[in-house]
Amino acid sequence: MNRLIIISGPSGVGKSPLLKALRKFYPGLGRRLSPLTLYNSRSPRPGELDGQDYHFRSRAQIQKFRGRKGFLVMEVRGDLQALELKELNSRLKKSGVVFEGNPFVGAALLKSRSLKKFGRIGIFISPLAREEIEYLKSQGGRALLEHTLTDLQRRKLLRRTLRQKGQLGLKDLEEVERRASSAYRELGLARYFELVIPNHDGEDSDHWEAFYYPVGEARKTLLAVVEILEGKRPALGEKWRGNLIP
Repeated sequence: MNRLIIISGPSGVGKSPLLKALRKFYPGLGRRLSPLTLYNSRSPRPGELDGQDYHFRSRAQIQKFRGRKGFLVMEVRGDLQALELKELNSRLKKSGVVFEGNPFVGAALLKSRSLKKFGRIGIFISPLAREEIEYLKSQGGRALLEHTLTDLQRRKLLRRTLRQKGQLGLKDLEEVERRASSAYRELGLARYFELVIPNHDGEDSDHWEAFYYPVGEARKTLLAVVEILEGKRPALGEKWRGNLIP
């Protein structure tokens, strides 16, 4: 049976350019991965299409899926999302399926008993390596780690949003802060994933698309994911203990 590939990590860590690079430079692998389309209660962002990026529905409509057989409903940073198991099963009969998104959904997909019959691989993209996390904890405990991670993601998200929109409004700043503040809890979910790949080249980095081919850690992350899809274990991959994130 084809597998469900789950690629998660905090907002801005580089998941979207990673998949774009995979499809561009490894089309053979890319063609074998159909995107998983979830229901989402939020409004579409610029460039997003209903039925392709998400099935955009009202919160009330998605709320009706709760308790219905064949649906997995999840609260995600204030949004309500849902997966229709029938749609997933139909896609897996034709090809592999890839989910690219936040760790709350990624961990839910990995832990769900409803999906235990499907082959699943969990890949977590982290803005910090295990060694960096352990160093920050040794210097200032959880407080320093959480502060550093939040500030790191805030800077990445500000640069990404500025690139996308050209200028930032109050709602943009509030959204950046909400996502940056969520990063620490999201890193705590990495323990549910088979492999964690440290990547400092987030979506704000020129290393993904400024040159013909990704360079720096963007390139290393891409090659590590390719190895995983080919059934290998990359040297870059880490397995995090449950107590790594306090």
